[in-house]
Amino acid sequence: MAIQIGDKLPHFTAVKQDGTTFDSNSIQNKPVVIYFYPKDNTPGCTTQACSFRDAYQDFQDLGVEVIGVSSDSVSSHQNFQQKFKLPFILLSDADKKLRKLFGVPSALFGLIPGRVTYVFDAYGKCIYIFDSMKAKNHIANALITLQSIK
Repeated sequence: MAIQIGDKLPHFTAVKQDGTTFDSNSIQNKPVVIYFYPKDNTPGCTTQACSFRDAYQDFQDLGVEVIGVSSDSVSSHQNFQQKFKLPFILLSDADKKLRKLFGVPSALFGLIPGRVTYVFDAYGKCIYIFDSMKAKNHIANALITLQSIK
């Protein structure tokens, strides 16, 4: 069952780019943007990650945590983060459990993992979902949504 507007952020754990375990309970009482993307170091995904990086201070000013998720390995995430100086958490979803938990659809006839951004408010309620393979639009839409609730 896919996450819908109004649903609560589900509890989950995953491995971060530094090899430590991330627990979603650590972001309770804090707005969060969780974005799923297909693959590290591909043109669209790099554009998206760098756009989140460039707007990161705007998210921080609103007290928002940004988290990127793909099925890439921890070492791939580490390299991706270092190469592009990404200041936010990247989670490895190698077993695709998070994709299933959130209900992220595949794109291009199931050939490519989907690109979906979820915005949760400080109460853990989903307030916005953006499903588009167009990488650039995710950041502006998430920011506008978060600014509207402040």
